[in-house]
Amino acid sequence: MSGLSRIGVIGAGYVGLVTGACLASLGHSVTLRDIDPEKVRMIEAGEPPIHEDGLAQLMAEHRERLTATLDLAQMLAASEIVFIAVDTPPTHSGDADLSRVMTVLDEIEAVGGTGDHVLVMKSTVPVGTGERVRMEMDKRGLAHVGYCSNPEFLKEGVAIADFLDPDRVVVGDFRPGDGDRVAALYEPLGAPVLRTSVPTAEMIKYASNAFLATKISFINEIANVCEEVGADVTEVAQGMGLDPRIGPQFLSAGVGFGGSCFPKDVSALKQLAGNSGYHFQLLTSVIEVNELQKRRVIGKLRRHLGPLEGRVVALLGLAFKPGTDDMREASSAVLAGRLLAEGATVRGYDPVAIEAARARLHAVDLYEDAEACVRGADAVVLVTEWPEILALDWARVRSLMRGDVLVDGRNALDPATMVAAGFAYEGIGRVIPS
Repeated sequence: MSGLSRIGVIGAGYVGLVTGACLASLGHSVTLRDIDPEKVRMIEAGEPPIHEDGLAQLMAEHRERLTATLDLAQMLAASEIVFIAVDTPPTHSGDADLSRVMTVLDEIEAVGGTGDHVLVMKSTVPVGTGERVRMEMDKRGLAHVGYCSNPEFLKEGVAIADFLDPDRVVVGDFRPGDGDRVAALYEPLGAPVLRTSVPTAEMIKYASNAFLATKISFINEIANVCEEVGADVTEVAQGMGLDPRIGPQFLSAGVGFGGSCFPKDVSALKQLAGNSGYHFQLLTSVIEVNELQKRRVIGKLRRHLGPLEGRVVALLGLAFKPGTDDMREASSAVLAGRLLAEGATVRGYDPVAIEAARARLHAVDLYEDAEACVRGADAVVLVTEWPEILALDWARVRSLMRGDVLVDGRNALDPATMVAAGFAYEGIGRVIPS
């Protein structure tokens, strides 16, 4: 099956907007629907409401095939395959909140249903959600509407490349004909397509993210041991990564993982297992290690500065990773909260995420200039390894500071160079030259 389709996308966030723009680049006609008027206005004006490398250019190049609306009925009338890309944030219990997913079904029922549509779940949802949605659709007179699970594997910062050059495409279906229609969208990409059941597709997404998070927590545990025995975790990781059974990806020690996916998905899978009567001990440890890793940064600062009350600490990099302005579950927020609780004055700088940080880091002094941020600071913590931050004149940074403490939370700087610049340098599991 081949040819161009009319695509609808419900939810124009990171996943929805990137999915829509990339499908438009493949020649499909795409209508995005969101409930945020400002977001719709920006998309219609060709302005991406999120920071993602290459997104503005992609939207501009294919603007004639990419529209946005607040009107669900308009989107349904203009589409035949509809991707659901709404948020599924964690609840207080750790379960995924499916209220936005169920609201979509309510709205579809309210506008009188759909024609020969296929609903495609892009949102990350717990195993069993598809079966629940299918049952709800049947109850609401939507038995004729198809349903597929098509989990996303997009990394923020390189999401467009991940979509257009995927390592795999997963399509779970209840009816093979529905899966055929979804799989056909990806034919031009030439990627392996795994056709499976809906529950299996849902589990593939959770299992993938949980495994990658486990690798991060594992190498952070190794880094902590390295600090005790005098080994260097960067070289340890290099030696491990040369083994093709292990690979080098996600073996970078640091302050732990964050973002919109790993923390939420690991917790949700752990909760899913618990709800099913199984205690997922490994994931319990993965979560615990990730939280403790941030506290170890505070311990490093205390070791050099003593009590942190009255100290000025500058956090360089606030987004959860380079290439995005996403502040969800960012390590900077945890570090800032802990430092503020100990009486420190906290400053923050990020080349992209300052506006997003204003909504989350209320008691942090935010700067749009790195040198202004570090001036007079007792300590600097490198939290996010933006190229703009790594390229700073670090000798000048040291000269602007009141103190000399530098905690490299991403092991992104050369220890010898930093020591030569006059810093009391601390990495994560690194050997520091004397």
